[in-house]
Amino acid sequence: MVNFNFYNPTRIVFGSGKLDTLAEQKLPGKKAMLLISNGRSSKVNGSLDKVKWQLTKAGVDYAVFDKIMENPIKEGIMEGAAFARIKECDFILALGGGAVLDSSKAIAAMATNEGDLWDYVNGGTGKGRPLANKGLPIVTIPTTSGTGSEINCWGVISNLETKEKIGFGDTCLIPVLSVVDPELMKTVPPKYTAYQGFDALFHNTEVMMSSGVNIFSEAIALSAIENIARYLPRAVKDGNDLEAREHLAYGSTVAGIAMQLTSTTAQHSLEHAMSAYHHNLPHGAGLIMISVEFARYFIEKHACDAQFVKMARAMGIPEADKAEDFLTALIALQKACGVDGLKMSDYGIAKEECMTLALNARETMGGLFLANPCEMSDADCAGVLEKAYR
Repeated sequence: MVNFNFYNPTRIVFGSGKLDTLAEQKLPGKKAMLLISNGRSSKVNGSLDKVKWQLTKAGVDYAVFDKIMENPIKEGIMEGAAFARIKECDFILALGGGAVLDSSKAIAAMATNEGDLWDYVNGGTGKGRPLANKGLPIVTIPTTSGTGSEINCWGVISNLETKEKIGFGDTCLIPVLSVVDPELMKTVPPKYTAYQGFDALFHNTEVMMSSGVNIFSEAIALSAIENIARYLPRAVKDGNDLEAREHLAYGSTVAGIAMQLTSTTAQHSLEHAMSAYHHNLPHGAGLIMISVEFARYFIEKHACDAQFVKMARAMGIPEADKAEDFLTALIALQKACGVDGLKMSDYGIAKEECMTLALNARETMGGLFLANPCEMSDADCAGVLEKAYR
């Protein structure tokens, strides 16, 4: 518990209104690939115009690439990398939610390395080659509170052809600067506020459940869990509640640090398999669907009872004294945020797929299974999915 290994060179500039200080920060180049989604959020909330103005103020040129979709795909990464080379960009500025932030890592790598992204992916059909060259430097400006990807080196990319959704990353892809401005998150719709907030929550709860949890990661994960549980219902109810947005942004960013210290678990592997086969499934929604039964599996095994008690207390049950209290707190939070009725069947998932998804989870992201607090077989994974199925 008292041993840990931590390296994260990202300068974090955190707070409401901090986007207005971007030009004052040390930027890593003279021409940015300004990476945004294929949606309208960064244009509607004004963040794109603000970033453009700040870059101009700093004397930095830019070229906008706006083709990143939810659950980003390999083809989009390769197109973005080609764009960066053609436009002669010397760094990437990622402005957006988790999909954009995740994509920045892969685009940064493929802008400076030959071949196909899957040549460098570990797991599934990936060839697992090491990067020959460092990626382009990355600056991140998150507009949602969910992935924590603004300060770590990882991104999750889908290969539609092979039905694989796999994490890709390298320490050379850790962003050099992250400007976290909660004011940019006020326009996120209630449904997605909930999905993203639970993603951030589960990053921290999985760290707590992990066999590799340590004194540092536990302390910050519990802090994040407390803040998310307290403020997520408020942000879902009123997106303009800036205090709630600030505390959610804190919980999400802290998760990025906690995940650098301690891995998440197979809960994420299982969801990635679900959305690899059903690309329209939002990541946070999938995690919510399986979260109760995933936690129940380890509670019934008494794999980490003390950790569940600590989390239940952080989530608003100060008198918690048994692992099952965590389920009580989790179910109550899902109800408070209006996401307790999510169904796999609404996204085209059939119950007969459960073993297929379980096998895919281990094949593509098997490394996360090593962080589980006890053994979990393929049959166990399929059983969790079957119990969670509606």
